[in-house]
Amino acid sequence: MEMQTYQNPVISGFNPDPSICRVGEDFYLVTSSFEFFPGVPIYHSKNLVNWELINYCLTDEEQLRLKGCGPSDGIYAPTLRYWDGVWFMTVTNISDKGNFIVHTRDIRGKWSAPGWVDQKGIDPSLYFERSLCGHGEDGAPMYEDRAYFCSNGGEEGPGIYLCQVNPFTGERLSASRKISAGCGGKAPEAPHIYRIGEYYYLMMAEGGTEYGHGITMQRSRDIYGPYEACPYNPVLTHRDAGGDPIQAVGHGDLTEDQNGNWWVVCLGIRPLEGSMLHNLGRETFLAPVVWQDGWPVIGNNGRIAGQMQGPLPGMALPADRGFSDDFRTGLRLQWNTLRNHRAEDFQAEKGTLLIRGNEEDLDAFCGSPSFLGVRQPQFCIRAKTEVFVPRTDKTKAGMTAFYNGHFHYEIYVEKGEGGAYVNVRRRLFDLEMVTARAAVSEEGSLELKIEADEDYYSFFYRTGENWVLLDRGMTRGLTTEITDTRSFTGVFIGLFAVEGEAKFCGFSLEER
Repeated sequence: MEMQTYQNPVISGFNPDPSICRVGEDFYLVTSSFEFFPGVPIYHSKNLVNWELINYCLTDEEQLRLKGCGPSDGIYAPTLRYWDGVWFMTVTNISDKGNFIVHTRDIRGKWSAPGWVDQKGIDPSLYFERSLCGHGEDGAPMYEDRAYFCSNGGEEGPGIYLCQVNPFTGERLSASRKISAGCGGKAPEAPHIYRIGEYYYLMMAEGGTEYGHGITMQRSRDIYGPYEACPYNPVLTHRDAGGDPIQAVGHGDLTEDQNGNWWVVCLGIRPLEGSMLHNLGRETFLAPVVWQDGWPVIGNNGRIAGQMQGPLPGMALPADRGFSDDFRTGLRLQWNTLRNHRAEDFQAEKGTLLIRGNEEDLDAFCGSPSFLGVRQPQFCIRAKTEVFVPRTDKTKAGMTAFYNGHFHYEIYVEKGEGGAYVNVRRRLFDLEMVTARAAVSEEGSLELKIEADEDYYSFFYRTGENWVLLDRGMTRGLTTEITDTRSFTGVFIGLFAVEGEAKFCGFSLEER
């Protein structure tokens, strides 16, 4: 395949910690989901650049308990692998019992109940191999399938730990052994093991998942080590690339395409211009890999760019990052709720969406307000919906630019003393206030719109032909670096209701 130019990120908006797996000519990729439900989105591609959301690994409360979990708690760093006709996904729920494995024979279908793994740490990974275990009476070789589980913590402190497991049940079949202390960087994590040629390769993330992030590589002839480090580690980092529009790259996973070319997917961030602040979350990037003296060379000698070239396995198409839902045949896959929520609170049919609001509003820091959101994919977007004026005085119905319970903007309609009003409200840590209000008719519906760029979220409403700008909030107010808690997610654009029923007609989000 000839060299093609493609654009990074290949999956934009909040999609961190990517793990990739190829079967035949099909590529599948999963990312972290933290406190959002369903958990662990699954993407499919034929060319490594154009990705389609096809399913989630964790779709019910038995698999994913999130009630009461804090922002950026919940689901951490999945790994996706395929072995002998079965898909396996291992991940950490730091708000439940830790590390577990689920499996399925149909990646687009229902996944199993969790098989919990008795090994500490986060960022779990699986490695499968078929090993010679002896010979039969007739001299024929006998083989044994082994599944290895590794994570970044254990009894001997920070480092990478390995054991054998039953991948269907999670039962540990051997003691956990520390196989690496990393390569000297902060927080060795995200371990992935590959057998390439005569070596086992151990890929890790080090430096923390902020601006010092990077990928390191070690190798050994024995899966338990000792491992030697690549002489030019880190093999990928932007920690010394100040001013680059892509930062914090790391947490990668390797794949070989059907043509024998190697690739890495990794996370990275795109800061707001002229700042060290980002609001879109950690996104998924792609870089070609070549092998030199038995070690990987990633991208442009250890760096990646917004525009890159590589021998893609299929023709890349222009990315379409827009989204719409007409609510005619249920909800599209892109919608997420906050933590666990009753499915019956969201009913989409015949062109309308009914949200049944509970008593929790979007400020509920560890709660489950009646919220449906989609990831904001680019800095400059426009999102619209039509909402009906609520029938009861306590009900609020509207749109939000949402980071977490302490950092979000809202535009909503409510009935109050003297009539109905459309309001803009902001919550930025301990600052909470309605910043703009306009009277509207108590009957019928109105349109709401959020426009975003690198400077502002702007909030509009319309009852006739012309849009009215009601207020603005600074984009920097919804950035990871200014939030008051550990923050690993990104902004969602969503719909919500509080205390009563809210009715919406259509939703669209487009780049502008």
